[in-house]
Amino acid sequence: MAESMMSKAATMEIPINSNGDSRNLAEDDSLEQAAKVQWSLREKDLQQVMVSGPNLNETSIVSGGYGGTTEGIIPTSSIKGSNMHHTSSNSSMTAEEATRGIAVEKFDIVKKWGLNTYKCTKQMISERFGRGSRTVDLELEAQIEVLRETKRKYESVLHLARALTNHFYSMVQTQHALGDTFADLSQKSPELRDEFGYNAETQKLLCKNGETLLGAINFFVSSINTLVNKTMEDTLMTIKMYENARLEFDAYRADLEELNLGPRDAVTMARIEAAQQQYQIHKDKYERLRNDVTIKLKFLEENKVKVMHKQLLLFHNAISAYFAGNQQQLEQTLKQFNIKLKPPGADKPSWLEEQ
Repeated sequence: MAESMMSKAATMEIPINSNGDSRNLAEDDSLEQAAKVQWSLREKDLQQVMVSGPNLNETSIVSGGYGGTTEGIIPTSSIKGSNMHHTSSNSSMTAEEATRGIAVEKFDIVKKWGLNTYKCTKQMISERFGRGSRTVDLELEAQIEVLRETKRKYESVLHLARALTNHFYSMVQTQHALGDTFADLSQKSPELRDEFGYNAETQKLLCKNGETLLGAINFFVSSINTLVNKTMEDTLMTIKMYENARLEFDAYRADLEELNLGPRDAVTMARIEAAQQQYQIHKDKYERLRNDVTIKLKFLEENKVKVMHKQLLLFHNAISAYFAGNQQQLEQTLKQFNIKLKPPGADKPSWLEEQ
């Protein structure tokens, strides 16, 4: 290695003229002296490197040519930093692409929703002004209207039954307070002890029977509430979905009919094909929901008859037994329908819950 470096330094930049002779001897001597000085400096550097060892954190790059040698030192840490910079830039580009993909997906969803809303609004306005046609199932529409009317009437029954419960509860509380007052007066009025005692016992008996009747009425109200606000409401929610599907189906049907009336060029044929696909999708959805509504209406009618038969029988027997003063029959009615009365004060929170 040292010999090659010395030969390179000794033969560096010796200009030759066209005849193959040197230009002048003075220039040759100066070049030879410069080569010797450079060789001595490089030999010292080589010895120092051999003693101290190479620096692993630096990389020496030597460039030689006719113009001389140039040397540069590039720290390896800068190379590592460059790699880390490329890695972070790649990750940032990946994150940007993912964000862009999500944004495009959301834009497509909004675009489809806006187009569907426009078509449905156009169809609804056309139907209201009598310009567009709508799909009608006469038998199903009649059943839906009967259900809505039945729900309104049952809501009225529920409202009145709740009012009866509130008024009767107030009466029972009044009878309870009146019985306590009669009992207290029977202790403080010896001359009217028997009379106050009779009335106190009567009010307490009425209060007990009233609490039993309240249990029956509360069970009646709870069952009617479940039937109206859960069972019927669930069916009406399915009906609402069916009506929306019917509107969408008619909107895409009208769109397909309008395209079929236009010219039959390549662009229009592509639009007709896409409209035909959307029409079939919404037709299947409409027919599926129509079947769901038909089945739910059937089961709702059967459930309504079964529930109301039981509840109306309970209400009649309990009211009749109470006003007839037949305590035994009243209690038997509650046992017949598996109604358990809560003990007095069961609805009140405990002292620990009040803390």
